[in-house]
Amino acid sequence: MILTILWWGIVPEVARTQTQTAFTPQKLLQTNKTQTPATSSSIQPYLDEAVKRVTEFRLDNGLKFIVLERHQAPVVSFVTYADVGAVDEPDGKTGMAHVLEHLAFKGTTRIGTKDYKAEKPLLDRLEQLDAQIQAAKADGKKDEVTRLQAEFEQVKLQAAKLIKQNEFGQIVRQAGGQNLNAMTSRDATLYFYSFPANKLELWMSLESERFLEPEFRREFYQEKDVVLEERLQYQNLPSAVMWEKFFETAFKVHPYRRPIAGYEEDLRNLTPKDVQQFFETHYVASNLTIAIVGDVNPAEVKKLAQNYFGRYKSKQKTVSPIPTEPPQTQMREVTLHLPSQPLYLEGYHRPALNHPDDAVYDIIGDLLCCGRTSRLYKSLVEQQQLASDLAGASSTPGNKYPNLIVLSAATTSGHTVDELAAVLHKEIDKLKTEPVAVTELQRVKHQVRANLLASLKSNMAMAEQLSAYEVKTGSWQNLFKYLDEIAVVTPADIERVAKTTFTPENRTVGKLLSPEG
Repeated sequence: MILTILWWGIVPEVARTQTQTAFTPQKLLQTNKTQTPATSSSIQPYLDEAVKRVTEFRLDNGLKFIVLERHQAPVVSFVTYADVGAVDEPDGKTGMAHVLEHLAFKGTTRIGTKDYKAEKPLLDRLEQLDAQIQAAKADGKKDEVTRLQAEFEQVKLQAAKLIKQNEFGQIVRQAGGQNLNAMTSRDATLYFYSFPANKLELWMSLESERFLEPEFRREFYQEKDVVLEERLQYQNLPSAVMWEKFFETAFKVHPYRRPIAGYEEDLRNLTPKDVQQFFETHYVASNLTIAIVGDVNPAEVKKLAQNYFGRYKSKQKTVSPIPTEPPQTQMREVTLHLPSQPLYLEGYHRPALNHPDDAVYDIIGDLLCCGRTSRLYKSLVEQQQLASDLAGASSTPGNKYPNLIVLSAATTSGHTVDELAAVLHKEIDKLKTEPVAVTELQRVKHQVRANLLASLKSNMAMAEQLSAYEVKTGSWQNLFKYLDEIAVVTPADIERVAKTTFTPENRTVGKLLSPEG
């Protein structure tokens, strides 16, 4: 389920723009499920009412809109969901989706510039110089590189004088907008913020302008340096390096094996033309879905959408040639020795979100990990005190394609990752041999319902989920069918899925050990 990303199994690496928050696997995977269980009857009327208030329409150019009316407060949340992520990058061009996300805040031919006619020749010259520098480096012409770099810096200073720094963000804030941000994952790129209800047309103008005539070269080199710095910081985190090597081990051909941040060499060689081509290929109207949740009139939304987003040209959606990961036939293992608390990771391949057993995997994930009532918390943390930290993901590093169910734990002093593994396997084996008690299964189902309701109370979270379900499952309505899928999961389903999934040959193990370990 997509909501799993929000509460206990978020992708262990998510790239965000604007706030520049440093995310780590531990921060994103930890959870403490303490919500009060909600009954199905208490949630269902709320969901039924939400469904009645959803309006959907598609413009002639293929751009899809989903509108949910919520008139409790005069605010509106907006999510532009681009069905393109790190998996869509060609080999040798990793990190491009994230760089483009950064540049989408830097303006257009009209926003972010004092004089575009004067700025454009300077941007053209910067691009030419960058290409010449790369060629001179390849030829080993050090003196030529020095000369070109000096001219490059001089032209960059000239161009910088024509920039209106962060004008897009300033317009949003001055109009009362909040939470202007974006997120790149392996599956998608999201752009989101909220406005007072009376600023609907301003949002239409700004957001449509952002992707109509963007000028990515304006701050390309600065933002590439920012992303490179993020990448270097990520590489200095032992646990982050462990996760990266873990996914590279678990996936042999599927791009889920690559980091969202990209590889350092790829980032250094990235050019404005690369980003522009990536944008033109994937940011077509038919590849965008917009969800609007809040105090709006659907008829007005449709009229304004046609006026502003109707300007986008129709263009066929490009389907990336994503290689299929072959079945794993033997256990895989990667071990790193770095100065860090020992960490144990264990993952098993599982089907994509659209598979009929998706709800079963979510139930299994909640049974095993990670709240205080979960089996692994009780055994590893409370009873045997082998683990100081416990995390899990029922679907990672994405869920659009077949992925992994992953469990991880950090050892307490005096204990080893092998001790952790032994207890973990014992709990997994119980799922394959002992039917889950009805009372325990009901508790987990109540917990899932409570999490669902809590997450959907936010306009922004609802907009994110509506757009994600629309793109990943083919219909936003599948979001509201999730309770039915959870309700029919049986102990027999859990045993069946556990037996087919948790096999030694389907297992990938990661061990992060201290240098002397």
